[in-house]
Amino acid sequence: MFLQSTFSKLAVTAATGALALATPALAAPPTAAPEKNASAEARAHYKGRVIAKSGLLIRSGPSQKHKVVGALPYGTVVNIVCKVNGQNIDGNPRWYLLSTGKWAWGTARYIVNIGPAPHWW
Repeated sequence: MFLQSTFSKLAVTAATGALALATPALAAPPTAAPEKNASAEARAHYKGRVIAKSGLLIRSGPSQKHKVVGALPYGTVVNIVCKVNGQNIDGNPRWYLLSTGKWAWGTARYIVNIGPAPHWW
């Protein structure tokens, strides 16, 4: 009984470690660490919708000075990791770090939250 129990624990531990190694990690977002009280599960559930009629350019950083890395059409639902203050766009300084396909920044001026607002970075 003891041997079987120990073997089961080892098998579960090994399987968990193998799963962790096999799961590809996303590139780490820039600089600061997330809030300590925000769980990873909660961060994964922030969503938004692009409301710019002509689409939204997404960038490598939270300002128009950063390189354009893609574009999202009107109505696209995005995954939001967090929010930061960046360049003021039409009266709104907030930018969202997006994880929809790749890490990129989009101005909050043209993304409406679906559900709760994301946490600060």
